[in-house]
Amino acid sequence: MSTINEIEDLRRLARKRVPRMFYEYADSGSWTESTYRANEREFGRILLRQRVAVDIGQRSLRTRMLGQDVAMPVAMAPTGLAGMQHADGEILAARAAKAFGVPFTLSTVSICSIEDVAEATGGHPFWFQLYVMRDRAFVERLMDRARAAGCPALVLTLDLQISGQRHKDLRNGLSAPPRLTLRNLLDMAGKPRWCMGMLGTRRRTFGNIVGHVQGVENMTSLAEWSSQQYDPTLSWEDVAWIRRRWPGKLVLKGIQDVEDARLALGCGADALIVSNHGGRQLDGAPASIRALPRIADAVGKHIEVHMDGGVRSGQDVLKAVALGARGVYIGRSMLYGLGAMGEAGVLKALQIIHKELDLTMAFCGRTDINRVDRGILLAGESRDSTANAEHAGHAEHAEHHAAQAG
Repeated sequence: MSTINEIEDLRRLARKRVPRMFYEYADSGSWTESTYRANEREFGRILLRQRVAVDIGQRSLRTRMLGQDVAMPVAMAPTGLAGMQHADGEILAARAAKAFGVPFTLSTVSICSIEDVAEATGGHPFWFQLYVMRDRAFVERLMDRARAAGCPALVLTLDLQISGQRHKDLRNGLSAPPRLTLRNLLDMAGKPRWCMGMLGTRRRTFGNIVGHVQGVENMTSLAEWSSQQYDPTLSWEDVAWIRRRWPGKLVLKGIQDVEDARLALGCGADALIVSNHGGRQLDGAPASIRALPRIADAVGKHIEVHMDGGVRSGQDVLKAVALGARGVYIGRSMLYGLGAMGEAGVLKALQIIHKELDLTMAFCGRTDINRVDRGILLAGESRDSTANAEHAGHAEHAEHHAAQAG
């Protein structure tokens, strides 16, 4: 583990250990993947303002998200099929989150069920992410199960009324469990750790769905049911219905537009997540970190603004907080750790982000994450603009010498 120093190390190891269809399910976007790549790239264009000779001896990253004390302003994003990155993946990730002191969010399309995770974490509260299906009775039962498990927050995803076209998933014939084709068998043969883990667990399909929907008892019936269940008619009236029915905190995920942010505020949500679904839905949508500031400016005084998308380091977390995020979610960074080393890998990912966040905050002359603001950023500057300014300066210098020579 001493050779794991950054999230990229975990990604490379996960790629070696996880079957291709599941690794690429996590590490891909829709269509050309331009938004998927932009999510990460745009963080790198934001410049930090370094300060010196500031007393940074005592520092704190502790804060609150949705009224919950957290070790840092980070939560684990809901990620489908985490239990296919590593056997019992959602349980392992939830345990790591509990140990570190950050929230874990369980997906509707998880492999481990709500009840599995609640039992394995000793009743430690976790958040539950909800997809609104056409079968509203099933949606009601999901909410009731989450409430019975003690989930204090419901994260309602709004940007999956229809599914984006994800070319890698289509090429790989994604399914859970994987179909035993020659290609898949050859791939899995090179992943013995993954295979042994899967042989040792009973959790290999969608635990929140199979056995909880009449007539859905196997992969064939599940595929038929799922293909008909995403609901393109989902509207703000449905959001209002869920708000009335859900007694806990309500978080709306998938907000990219200021007008939608105001609607989220008006329907009584406790928080919203600026998110483009990790670049897996509308390819060509702006990077989340670019959409964040205008949404935070519009509604941030009245509702908690969170964000996800492209977060691969503690520096990314700090930049998001500076631009108005009260909380930042990690999805792929968590999955890389999970695929690489299971629970220990998720814990390692959190440790990496925590250390990077702490060091970067210190270099910026701040000691309390709750006091971080846009003052730590170089206003109006980015790596691109700085590079252009340097290029212009060199050109001007060359022209001056040419004129003197003339």
